[in-house]
Amino acid sequence: MAAPAMNRAEYLRRWSELHGGMDPASNRLVLFWLTVVHRLARPLVRIGASPNAVTTLGLALAGAGVAAAWAGGRWWILAGLLVLVSGLVDNLDGAVAVMTSSSSRWGYVYDSVVDRVADLGFLLAFWLAGAPAWVCAAAGALTFTQEYTRARAGAAGMSEVGVVSVWERPSRVLVTGMFLLAAGIYLGWAVQLATLGAGVSLALAVVGVVQVLVVVRRRVRKMPEV
Repeated sequence: MAAPAMNRAEYLRRWSELHGGMDPASNRLVLFWLTVVHRLARPLVRIGASPNAVTTLGLALAGAGVAAAWAGGRWWILAGLLVLVSGLVDNLDGAVAVMTSSSSRWGYVYDSVVDRVADLGFLLAFWLAGAPAWVCAAAGALTFTQEYTRARAGAAGMSEVGVVSVWERPSRVLVTGMFLLAAGIYLGWAVQLATLGAGVSLALAVVGVVQVLVVVRRRVRKMPEV
């Protein structure tokens, strides 16, 4: 039987508890986004959708976006839209988990793996649209370095995120989606736009990995040795 949909106030309270006591009302953009996600997640909760099922849906949408990028031409418009929608769905699985109190260690691992696969798919889409392979590969390597650093810091005992860098999942989704959309609209500039999108990804990945490395180094050095 489907769980009753959690109301907005309770959802915000639970979200705050899971994010170190951060008050969503302290940031209007965060509050607005969480309100949107809550409303979109409510129907999924009512029909009994599991967080892992929503995660899988996000992966399928990202994969469809890569397929549309491979088709080329005006299909790049669809590719961009699918990437943006997949990014939205990527937030819904966490909301469903919170609203149904069904968070699990496996769900956390599965969501992280799917996110990394989608990250690769976004850069693959740029390559399919004409971006240089080395730029896409470098952006991918640095993106994985940022996430690997966080994972190893967690294994070393750092429980908090540490820092929200300029190259988090929302940034990756927006950059990929918008540049693919532009490539599909302005076909004469498609290769240049794809290359620019991959270049922006690489530049932000450089900044992001430096931000995370600096903060993780500072936090880990303050931790007691075991």
